Amino acid sequence: MNFSQQPLEKKKNDINAEALRMELTEYAKDFKVSWVHLGQGLYSVWRDKLYHSWGYEKFEDYVIRDLGLKKPMALKLVKTYFFVEQEEPAYLKKEFSEAREASIVPSYESLDVLRLARKSKGLTREDYVKLRKDVFEKGKDSSLVRKDLTAMIKERKQVDPDEEREMRHQASVKRFLNALKSFKKDMDTLKLIESNIVDEAEELLKKLEEKYL
Repeated sequence: MNFSQQPLEKKKNDINAEALRMELTEYAKDFKVSWVHLGQGLYSVWRDKLYHSWGYEKFEDYVIRDLGLKKPMALKLVKTYFFVEQEEPAYLKKEFSEAREASIVPSYESLDVLRLARKSKGLTREDYVKLRKDVFEKGKDSSLVRKDLTAMIKERKQVDPDEEREMRHQASVKRFLNALKSFKKDMDTLKLIESNIVDEAEELLKKLEEKYL
């Protein structure tokens, strides 16, 4: 082995590795924003009902049969694109992702959570600004943003004490009904107790279901 060649080869490998790193960064950015083209196209199809001219009666028929997409996914892309177009148009520009690190370029999932937050009446303006900052400036994962959104909604919601007490009462009754149903099913199968007791349990079950369900 020619040891004099090692530093040169190492330097060359370092350059190749750094080039690959840069390429992967760009690929990651492209991957995160590639949904925009699909969302934009689907929005046009949905808005102008273009699927009619292609022989489809409904939008969902088109996306399922032509694109292999499920209706909820297609509608989520449409709604998220419309939200971005109206509220965050800078995101749609190529320069947006180019000027940011790949780790903080928002995915469509995070933007969809932000869309839901934007139309939530239970949030304050400050709540929305915080979520937006987490999405656009910190690149927070959609699952964490959704968790924060849920916590904010619960915190802002004013719960009436009587309503809360009634909800706990209903939950307790449902738990008891489920336990009673399980008991009756087991007793019918295993025949461990007298049939008249099982009949009484069934009668009690019917009365509770009529009153509380």
